[in-house]
Amino acid sequence: MRTLTTGMVFTMLTFAGAAQAPDCVDAKSAKAGFVLEKAGISSEFRPAPGGMVAVANKYESDSPQTQYFYAGLIEVFRDSDTGRLSMIPLGDLKKLFPLKAGAKSDTEFVPLSSKKAPQGIETLALTVEGKDTYRLGDCKYNVFVVGETITGENGNVIDTFTALYSPDLQAVLARRYDEGTSAQSEVGFERIKPLAQ
Repeated sequence: MRTLTTGMVFTMLTFAGAAQAPDCVDAKSAKAGFVLEKAGISSEFRPAPGGMVAVANKYESDSPQTQYFYAGLIEVFRDSDTGRLSMIPLGDLKKLFPLKAGAKSDTEFVPLSSKKAPQGIETLALTVEGKDTYRLGDCKYNVFVVGETITGENGNVIDTFTALYSPDLQAVLARRYDEGTSAQSEVGFERIKPLAQ
């Protein structure tokens, strides 16, 4: 009797543990779409034709925004109530993938806005600095640490940050700013779940 009871308890605990296991999105299930969340924002990621990833951002305190990223890393289009912006690459983005540690590239873009005429060519410099891991709740993902710097025609820095990019999800899970300084900060998603069908 005691053996039977112990076996039943073990079986019940096993099923309970399985029921509470994290519902982590992997490379295969990511193809059906998924949601990344943090305080104040929910972002739905869906694969799109041509190697693009469509991202629908919903904010608590702002209007919705739609973005398209090549391979989930390089933004090429943004649309919201404040206007539209297209980043037209002057090179072949396909040549940058798959990413490899140590890889460096410079890609020129022409930014086209619905609000104003083009102000010149911008350059996106990518440096794949290495690999790391990133946690989204109970789920852990391998990421590339990618330095990104956008400069204008006269060399002025428009933006610079480090992206923690998951090749399995084709998504940037977090950004680091002022990396390696006393002002370093990290802004990232905190949770992941499959996209409701």
